[in-house]
Amino acid sequence: MKNCLKELRAERSWSQADLAEALAVSRQTINAIEKGRYDPSLPLAFAISQLFSRRIEEVFFP
Repeated sequence: MKNCLKELRAERSWSQADLAEALAVSRQTINAIEKGRYDPSLPLAFAISQLFSRRIEEVFFP
């Protein structure tokens, strides 16, 4: 699944580690999501969208 997580993270000048800490996941998980190698669980997708004040559809897309 494609996403704009890297761009959203860059807007806040956050590293992958910063985002991982905010979401209580590993930096490797953030890296895998950004590269499209891992689709987040629904609760994690909701947490990401809430953190960036966006709808899930604005963060993740086919």
